[in-house]
Amino acid sequence: MKEDLVLSIGGSILLPEDENVSDIEAIAEVILDASEDKKLYLVVGGGRTARKYINWGRKLGANEATLDDLGIETSRLNARLLIIALGKTAYSVPAKNFDEAVSAGNHYPIVTMGGTHPGHTTDAVAAMLAERLHVKRLINVTSVDGVYTADPKKDPNAEHIEKMDYDRLIEIVSKGERGAGPNIVFDPLAAKIVKRANITTQIVSGYDLDNLRKAIDDLDFVGTTVSSI
Repeated sequence: MKEDLVLSIGGSILLPEDENVSDIEAIAEVILDASEDKKLYLVVGGGRTARKYINWGRKLGANEATLDDLGIETSRLNARLLIIALGKTAYSVPAKNFDEAVSAGNHYPIVTMGGTHPGHTTDAVAAMLAERLHVKRLINVTSVDGVYTADPKKDPNAEHIEKMDYDRLIEIVSKGERGAGPNIVFDPLAAKIVKRANITTQIVSGYDLDNLRKAIDDLDFVGTTVSSI
């Protein structure tokens, strides 16, 4: 029986600033290859595009719930782009809720989602879907190669953490941004959900696809593994 695996994929991993679709095609190839022996549920984030819309909406006076809606719609657009790259192997539209995702997973080896509800990041959606599916692992595909003691883009002394327990992850990510469109390595709510469901969470860069495939195959990889230890 195929392993059920949930991937939370940052939107900026799919959509580089130079608009080069080869990045989308490359990650789609990794996913398609992995789907031969795994059933994959992909939750796609809004990334830079969502943050632009949220920033514009905030300047126009929108409240946080409306800004969340902007982020949700953008994440679903990103998921649609990935579906195009994946072709007929994937369920043809982003699932709008967990029931639809579970149902689609009975017929397709790859199912995608975007955001679902204001106040929930796509990391949180991925964690809730993973809990619903009773999966053992969740992979967070992001723009950094794991969790650090501080933001490595801002602090040159930040140290990479290879393994940690759930409480340490919650402590670190709870210091991050709040409001719509946060740019943090993993959402605090998601961290609490994977803790209560005891879901091993692997955080890996989406820019090194060979390394990402190792994480998908549960081999030694460069990144961070969060578990009960």
